Amino acid sequence: MRRSKKEIKNKSIILKLLHTCHVGRLGTVGRDGYPMVKPLNFVYDEGRIYFHTALEGEKIDDIKRDNRVCFETDLPLTYVRAKNQPCEAEYLYRSIIIKGRAHIIEDRAEKLFALKRLMEKYQPEGDYGEIPEEKLRITGVVRIDIEEMTGKEDLG
Repeated sequence: MRRSKKEIKNKSIILKLLHTCHVGRLGTVGRDGYPMVKPLNFVYDEGRIYFHTALEGEKIDDIKRDNRVCFETDLPLTYVRAKNQPCEAEYLYRSIIIKGRAHIIEDRAEKLFALKRLMEKYQPEGDYGEIPEEKLRITGVVRIDIEEMTGKEDLG
């Protein structure tokens, strides 16, 4: 990291961000060689990121071709207005960037685990019932095994 004073060294802050941020962005290598970034819902669990997806499409094709991925999530904190010149304006934030390998999950138990964890994150009050077997069968689940994770913040 170029500006080491902005690195988040406290692991508990990084983990809290992974548990509370609602949108992550998955970066894959597209068929044409260009990077492709897609926003998605996700859940973090013990060194892994899980997300659900369609069984077919660009994300799945990219992962099948090259499972190296980048994942980003961030928490915008506040915008600081410029008073005297434009260079004074800034956005305060915390962010995490992850590099890892994506795996399409075939195992029923792991798929079910990931989907339940997603529901627990996004609807913690519960009351959403069981996942129907038909939906489980037609829903894709991807696990990212984290190889590298860095946090960065600008708190002013």
